[in-house]
Amino acid sequence: MYQPFDQLPDSSRIWIYASTRRFSAADLLVIRKALQDFCAGWATHGKVMPSSFEILHEQLLVLAVDESQLGASGCSIDSSVRALQSLEQMLDLDLVNQGKVTLKNEDGSLRVVSALGLKSKISLGEITPELEVMQPSLQIKSDLKSLWQPVRKSWLASYFTN
Repeated sequence: MYQPFDQLPDSSRIWIYASTRRFSAADLLVIRKALQDFCAGWATHGKVMPSSFEILHEQLLVLAVDESQLGASGCSIDSSVRALQSLEQMLDLDLVNQGKVTLKNEDGSLRVVSALGLKSKISLGEITPELEVMQPSLQIKSDLKSLWQPVRKSWLASYFTN
């Protein structure tokens, strides 16, 4: 059952998906409608779960489920990935590919890069210690307060020479 994101408890489980590009105004309309419809019927073991979504920076999708009474199952999580894959195809997006790192530029814009080329981007100065990186291990809604971390204090710090 869909609920407004701000009405879900802070203990709700979350999944964050980064798009390699910003969503257009038309994309946002389609995404909001599709995810609201998906959340309205998102179920585990035949029981509808209180769930919602949030769009951050016009480029990040956050899905959330209140698991206080009923936990999300593997099948229900798979159904959410299928819903996002459908959006990917419809809007020519890259959302569910997990081989990405999300950076926040100094102007607040986001840059989503392949994890495979990180060392070279750092050595070329394209990624600096002053940028912020999205923490990949967030699990609950309250964790969103610490979504961003300076690169110099993140798991990327080891790639920089002292």
